[in-house]
Amino acid sequence: MSCTKVTDFGIPYLRGLHELSYLDLLGCPVTFASLETISGFTSLLQLNLNRCGLSDVGCQKLSDLIQLKDLNLGYNRITDACLINLKGLINLESLNLEYCRISSEGLLSIEGLTSLRTLELSETAVEALSHLSGLHNLENLNLSCTLVNDNSLAALSTLTSLKSLNLGDLLLTDVGLPFLSSFTNLQSLEICDGFLDDHYVDSIKGLTSLNLLNLSFNIGFTDRTLESISGLTALCLLNLTYNTDITDAGLRHLTPLKNLRSLYLDFTQVTAGELRRLHRDVLPNLVIFQPR
Repeated sequence: MSCTKVTDFGIPYLRGLHELSYLDLLGCPVTFASLETISGFTSLLQLNLNRCGLSDVGCQKLSDLIQLKDLNLGYNRITDACLINLKGLINLESLNLEYCRISSEGLLSIEGLTSLRTLELSETAVEALSHLSGLHNLENLNLSCTLVNDNSLAALSTLTSLKSLNLGDLLLTDVGLPFLSSFTNLQSLEICDGFLDDHYVDSIKGLTSLNLLNLSFNIGFTDRTLESISGLTALCLLNLTYNTDITDAGLRHLTPLKNLRSLYLDFTQVTAGELRRLHRDVLPNLVIFQPR
């Protein structure tokens, strides 16, 4: 029912669907008043309330959805007060709070949700991360466009199951990132729009499981960065767009990356001709490369 005009008035007509396990109300003009009906779906495993315009009013019934594994509350006006009702949802494996009005204090309510594998916190006011340190099963974490800084990151060092980490558009420097070297299972790392330079790359050159690395819009990387990541031979996608000191000379360091399928070097000093030559002579498996 996503992106329809279904409202709170229509939701009670679903009451007979006792075996319902998935309900998608993305973009529907409903409120938490609909939880009076929805909380009766004892088999419900997935609930999508993204972009419904929800506030905290009536959110108490969320606590009844104890079987939920996937809850999407992104792009709503909910605050930390709403998250208190999630404490008992111990089966949750995926929680989306993107663009909600929550802070670090709100994370206290989810610190006991140790089954979580995916947590989306982008575009929130979260800064301190200590309440996440016990989520040892967490595999996917998005902290982009939050208030997280160098001092916040130490709390993540215990999350050794992480496979995907997005730290884009944060106030990070080389000082705050040595903790990354412990994430040996990491497969996807995005740190865009930062203030990083070549020294940072020493923190990740041992992450040999990485298949996606996005370091675009940092402007401080040079050809030395390409040399440092030349051992990340599992990489399938590498994005260094808008790192203006990377040149054609640095391309020779990419020759060991035989698994590369996508390579983005727009707004660097790399020329299209040299990149085409790299594709033709060394990396024939490239499907997407820019500039062309």
